[in-house]
This record gives sequence, C-alpha cells and structure tokens, in this order.
Amino acid sequence: MNILITTTEYIPHRDITEVLGIARGSTVRARHIGKDITAVFRNIVGGEVVEYTKLQADSREQALQRMTEDAEKMGADAVVSMRMTTSMIAAGCAEISVYGTAVKLA
Repeated sequence: MNILITTTEYIPHRDITEVLGIARGSTVRARHIGKDITAVFRNIVGGEVVEYTKLQADSREQALQRMTEDAEKMGADAVVSMRMTTSMIAAGCAEISVYGTAVKLA
C-alpha cells in the first residue's frame, strides 16, 4: 500500500474523512568507534563528517519506514502533519522520532 506522507495539515484536492490517530516510528542509534576515529581526523582538517551524515540519513529512513508501517496497520491512506525530531538520549546515542496524523481520504 502506498501511503501519502506530507508535512502539511491537508492534502490539496482530497478530503480527510477520518482521523485514525498518531502514527509513529523511531530508532535509536549509537556511534561506531571506527567511525568516531575517522570523524576525529575529519574534524581536525575540516569538512563534512560523511560517516555521521550517512548514519543520520539511514536512521531517518528507518524511523520514517516504521511510522509508515504503523499508519498501514491503522488502515490509513495518508499521514498529515508529519514531523521529525532528533534527541540525544545518552552519550553518543541519539533517537530519531517521526510522527504524524494517520488519516483516511475520500
């Protein structure tokens, strides 16, 4: 099933017929010691720390997929008002949360 996901409160030219609840997904990721060593060297010379960029991107995608699966379980056609947050929960460990309102469309 293809679920439409948007950060807006509505979907143009579509009517929301039912609000099913909050769909959510999250993942907690920790840094890897090998990547930390590489990041230290990049920090010295400057530039993007691509190891962490990839870790964050992969984490966002996993959390988004989990939210989509949660919405599918509810029978949603779409998720509106989708938001994404990142928070540090321990030293070197971050949580990515994705949530939004699961809805049925006309």
